[in-house]
Amino acid sequence: MPKLAIQDVGEFDIPEGKRLVKAIEDSGVDILHRCGGYARCTTCRVEFLVGEPQMRTVAERDKLKERGESGVRLSCQCLVEEDMHVRVIHTLQSTNLDDPGATPEDNITPEPEWVPLEEK
Repeated sequence: MPKLAIQDVGEFDIPEGKRLVKAIEDSGVDILHRCGGYARCTTCRVEFLVGEPQMRTVAERDKLKERGESGVRLSCQCLVEEDMHVRVIHTLQSTNLDDPGATPEDNITPEPEWVPLEEK
């Protein structure tokens, strides 16, 4: 079972293949996911300190490129498949929002089309 370390929070055993945004939330972190996990808002951004997945979805690639973001990933578009250590960028507590957003589905949405991380 992979271990997920969340900076300044702790380390957790996570079932392999679990959606990262759900794993973070299930670990007690109030991570934002304002679009409900559809790779549209980028509020679920994380920085990988260790164990960054080498594949990403086309939706994630395109949204981060559109927003000019680099060095971060969308947790709604990542699966926990091996040990990883992340820093969560936005939490409900760090904002003036009243809720984190619609609950993401268990599976990645939209239907993932995978490409290598280095593909621009």
